[in-house]
Amino acid sequence: MKISNETKVGALTAVAITLLILGFNFLKGKTILQTGNYLHAKYKDTKKVMVSNPVFINGFQVGAVSDIENEDETLSNIVVTIKLKGDYQIPANSIAAINSNPLGTPSIEITLGDDKKFLQPGDTLRTVESAGILSGVMEKITPVADQLKTTIHTLDSVMKNINTIFDPTTKNNLQSVIANVNKTTASLVASSASLQEMMNQQTGTIAQSMKNVNSFTKNLSNNNDKITRSLESVEKATGNFAQADISGSVEQLKQAIRNLNDVVAKMNSTDGSLGKLINDQSLYNNLNNTIRSANILVDDLRMHPKRYVSISVFGKKDKSGPLMAPLADSAKTSN
Repeated sequence: MKISNETKVGALTAVAITLLILGFNFLKGKTILQTGNYLHAKYKDTKKVMVSNPVFINGFQVGAVSDIENEDETLSNIVVTIKLKGDYQIPANSIAAINSNPLGTPSIEITLGDDKKFLQPGDTLRTVESAGILSGVMEKITPVADQLKTTIHTLDSVMKNINTIFDPTTKNNLQSVIANVNKTTASLVASSASLQEMMNQQTGTIAQSMKNVNSFTKNLSNNNDKITRSLESVEKATGNFAQADISGSVEQLKQAIRNLNDVVAKMNSTDGSLGKLINDQSLYNNLNNTIRSANILVDDLRMHPKRYVSISVFGKKDKSGPLMAPLADSAKTSN
């Protein structure tokens, strides 16, 4: 049997429409066959939750909203079907709350419980109504606004009482006081500026002084070992000095000085040989004459060796007269 082109086009169009519907539902998280792990949650207000909105546990997306339908005609309870991506072990006392986000997409947050039993596919989660961000903010702002109203009312009453108490004379006096306070404040500002300028002038000196102190303390820290050794040496020397026989040493020094004084006294007197040697002029003259005679003898021996030694090597005996005075070079050497 031959199929006409119109039949083929109609069949392809039906298949395309079917695939389009299935793909659209798939993108929205809905499937024709209810396969997978599904949970349900009942809310009084879904807060604009839509199909394919995410479902989180501890910030991790475990699934998405697959379907939303009313339980009855009164719309008192709305059933939200959640399709999980896997077989998660969710305690039976876990709670699902809707997080409304005015700047984004609403989501469902499942807070895990501590029950030992776990939810099975098709079970219904416990729910709680979440106040939302704006509702929470408004709940906190409302008491503050009430207190602000009370404060403004009290302030208004106080101002009325002040206006009834102050007469024109009191107001003028008050203005004078405020003017004086302004003058005093200006004087304080000028004094503060002068004080600040003085402090700025001293800042450089103080900073340099602190720098010098830091440098000094750093040098002390670097030479700590040397200072410790020096102090130990001083302590050791002090101990040795304390243990030394100072009085005995002083007494010995005094005795040595007395002996030296005795020696000096004997040297100054003419009783001993050393005193005579130092103080007797004749002994000096005799020694000088003896040295002069020895020089003459040596010079004569050097100039006339034949007179004293008769050897054939020197020829005949020298019969010239002896020297009566040392030669010039010997005399210069002796002097």
